[in-house]
Amino acid sequence: MQQSLATEIFLPVALGIIMLGLGLSLTLEDFRRVARYPKAMTIALVCQMLILPALCFALVKFSGLEPALAVGLMLLAASPGGATANLYSHLSKGDVALNISLTAINSVLTLFTLPLIVNFSLDYFMDSGQYVPMQFKKVVEVFAIVLLPVSIGMIVKNRFPSFAQKMDKPVKIASAIILVIIIVSVVIREKQVLADYFTTLGLPVLLFNVLSMAVGYFIPRMLKVEKKQAIAIGMEIGIHNGTLAIFIALSVLNNSAMSLPPAIYSLLMFFTAAIFGYLVNIQRQPNAALNGK
Repeated sequence: MQQSLATEIFLPVALGIIMLGLGLSLTLEDFRRVARYPKAMTIALVCQMLILPALCFALVKFSGLEPALAVGLMLLAASPGGATANLYSHLSKGDVALNISLTAINSVLTLFTLPLIVNFSLDYFMDSGQYVPMQFKKVVEVFAIVLLPVSIGMIVKNRFPSFAQKMDKPVKIASAIILVIIIVSVVIREKQVLADYFTTLGLPVLLFNVLSMAVGYFIPRMLKVEKKQAIAIGMEIGIHNGTLAIFIALSVLNNSAMSLPPAIYSLLMFFTAAIFGYLVNIQRQPNAALNGK
């Protein structure tokens, strides 16, 4: 997806609307709630911030992706969970309160960890003279586009709760539509590149998607986190903020190829997350039947 006036204006505005919608669903209590789930929260953050980037790095190395595509996938791994994770967690009977808290904390932490992971990836996968590092000005720009709308949304929710409640659903619908528009735009404008690289990019992206949800669900379960919270963590880690990743690839790094892994991932995750939600819940039904007896 080449840079254009539409990209430079629409993408930041679109991301701002999505983050505003997230803010309308957050309160300060969501941040305080972290103390109520110390074990689940700690495990989730370790999976999100440490295990997932390491797993993605190993997958990229094993897959032998071209440098720009490798950086694009690492960029996705460094991105926080998206607001869509809250919806899928609710539909899958996950702990939505934990999801909201994780989204809030991850959105803040990622502003510090994402530049570190991306710059490492740029330095490792691309020759030193062939990449554009994340400049401080651009990092501040991402800060503003992410945190400012979230803060505005939280202020609106605090001062005008009834209005925020009325606007919550329309903004979420608008966010989903905007995400689809962005993904379709990337696919249309990069259809030839996608056709050329899908055989090498499709499987690694799908595998990373499945592994993300598996890490988010099974590691907490192995560490005795209750199932409802494990589902929430699986959704949070498996559903990334593809819009943020695409924005950074296009507007910060000025590299259209790096936007392809997030675009493909954002398409696949809608289907894989639905399958994941179904699979983790079919185990509940036999248990419920036995309890009924």
